[in-house]
Amino acid sequence: MNPDLERLQPYPFEKLAALKQGIQPPRDRDHIALSIGEPKHPTPSLITDALTEHLDQLAVYPSTRGSRALREAIAAWLTRRFQLAPLGGGSPTRAAGIDPERQILPVNGTREALFAFAQAVVDRSQAPLVLMPNPFYQIYEGAALLAGAEPRYLACRPETGLIPDFEAVDDATWKGCQLLYVCSPGNPTGAVIDQASFAQLIELAHTHDFVIASDECYSELYLHADEPSPGLLQVAAAVGNETFSRCVVFHSLSKRSNAPGLRSGFVAGDARLIERFFAYRTYHGCAMPLPHQHASLAAWSDEPHVRDNRALYRDKIEAVLAILGAVLSVERPAAGFYLWPQTPLPDTQFAQRLYAEEHLTVLPGRFLSRTVDGYNPGRDRIRLALVPPLEECLEAAHRIRRCVERL
Repeated sequence: MNPDLERLQPYPFEKLAALKQGIQPPRDRDHIALSIGEPKHPTPSLITDALTEHLDQLAVYPSTRGSRALREAIAAWLTRRFQLAPLGGGSPTRAAGIDPERQILPVNGTREALFAFAQAVVDRSQAPLVLMPNPFYQIYEGAALLAGAEPRYLACRPETGLIPDFEAVDDATWKGCQLLYVCSPGNPTGAVIDQASFAQLIELAHTHDFVIASDECYSELYLHADEPSPGLLQVAAAVGNETFSRCVVFHSLSKRSNAPGLRSGFVAGDARLIERFFAYRTYHGCAMPLPHQHASLAAWSDEPHVRDNRALYRDKIEAVLAILGAVLSVERPAAGFYLWPQTPLPDTQFAQRLYAEEHLTVLPGRFLSRTVDGYNPGRDRIRLALVPPLEECLEAAHRIRRCVERL
């Protein structure tokens, strides 16, 4: 067996199940789960219709690159959303664009792609480091370990706006870094990396020879219609990195389009990296089924359903904050559908009490983070995923408030 498997930590939801073991919740109220970030809004009919209309293509092997039509739809969306100049167009100083032939790969959800990417780009013979935010999506850590790399955790502290303090990373760490994972908007914090920070990272990547993998799966859930969160490719183009050198982004339909079961997303950026990742994926055997490609094309080509989805999350966040703001220290996130409040008790104890007293499941923050130099940025916080309908989120907020007021 691969010995690196022994280095993997239990997944957060395994830890959560163990934490709840033996607790008998009250039977006079239904269970509410705010622990898993699985969208519960209906999947738009334009996606399901496209899927069912092409079920006959289950009889056809799909290609690893996906259809040209799908890649063109993704390229058009990236260009509109992140202000990328069309390929071959734009001003004399801004002729960059995204090439659907060489710079885009459809993937079966970004979870598998985020993991597989490290396996493709990390050179385990060089004592590699893989840097990631702390707290973090645990796939980053597992990907690093199984690629033979050493994870390094960059604390997301309140004083730095819940994003890593990249300026505090020393040169030796940057020199050993082969891959940097960033997540913007962040899971679980909802924090957004600004354009200046992205530009700084691009400069560091070229100075120290590493790759940036930007997980942007929550990019469309920004809370203010006139303030979309910036993306890595957008900033790369703006600073003159027209080939997106050392920059790769990961996008998904799970959150944007309420289609987590479709397992559909894409990877885009540096053509050299995409080509090597394509070679890896050819052996990986992970081509997207053709009916899923047609459904994905429909999703990336439509924006009204995304605006409606964004409004639903905005309404839930505002309503829940109005209930919890008086009893918990909780900030309004810049984007996403999570709240990241501080807890009046240790986070694991608070989660147990909420389940035992209110039949409500939340995720302790320490399950999403690691302790480094005595500091764990997830300790004494919980992640609340506001994915159920508004009525359930409001009921959950009242239950949390009652539990706090009993303390």
